[in-house]
Amino acid sequence: MKKQTKWMMMLGLASVLMLSACNSNNNASSGDKEPGSNSESFGKQVKYEIIGIDPGAGIMKATNKALQEYELTDWKLIEGSGAAMTATLAKDMKNKKPIIITGWTPHWMFSKYDLKYLDDPKKVYGEAEEIHTLARKGLKEDQPVAYTFLDRFEWSSDEMGEIMTAIEDGEQPEAAAKKWADDHSDRVNEWIKDLKPVNGKAIKLGYVAWDSEIASTNLLKYILENKLGYKVTALQVEAGPMWTGVAKGDIDATAAAWLPLTHADYYEKFKGKFDDLGANMTGVKTGLVVPSYVDINSIEDLKK
Repeated sequence: MKKQTKWMMMLGLASVLMLSACNSNNNASSGDKEPGSNSESFGKQVKYEIIGIDPGAGIMKATNKALQEYELTDWKLIEGSGAAMTATLAKDMKNKKPIIITGWTPHWMFSKYDLKYLDDPKKVYGEAEEIHTLARKGLKEDQPVAYTFLDRFEWSSDEMGEIMTAIEDGEQPEAAAKKWADDHSDRVNEWIKDLKPVNGKAIKLGYVAWDSEIASTNLLKYILENKLGYKVTALQVEAGPMWTGVAKGDIDATAAAWLPLTHADYYEKFKGKFDDLGANMTGVKTGLVVPSYVDINSIEDLKK
């Protein structure tokens, strides 16, 4: 009888140990889940906040529309700046935390981090965009050399990315643009072929403080000054003043017009008051962006 009782006690102890081990394994498994393993937990982890940029940017207007179209009533778009957005992204990705931002390409963050766009089945952000070059009325007659160069200028997101990455790594924009032009003299020669340099004529370029536009404007400035003899003033302004300046003739040109979505309101407001020289880059994109380690794939996944 004593042997039977002892055996039963040992069996009971073994059962308790096995149950404890199972609970321990289950707890470990739940703790090992990837960030944002379902839409509800993802929303809670990011406090239902989308990290945005400047309140006047077209992508912010599109994102507010997306919140309405997808009925994301619990979500809030946080206004800030491009620099603040990328700083928050860097911090959260370093700690493998979930985050959702307003993003666009070309941008250096896509080469530095493993990111993905959320699918947009309602096409709130539209199809792929283009970056256009605009000139003030009369520039073709007043400054034909500059106008022809700007009209010819076009490049790829990969080419722009080389300058953006160099700047992000600590190089000054002017130095990064010069290095790119020196390393790609064949491309530069295509744009300035048969153009006779001028002797110190002044020209003003307007641009917004986006990494992509800092790269392109510094490249244009370098070529206009060092290959075509111009004295260039590069004015960093908000999108509204940039478009207004070109339309009123206070700014000679800009290579920073995002169309047809991001700057759609400005295009319609000033239509007919500027020369559209066409796209200097195609296939650019805007939308909501998350780290690839987050397992949501569509804006629709954000809805509770």
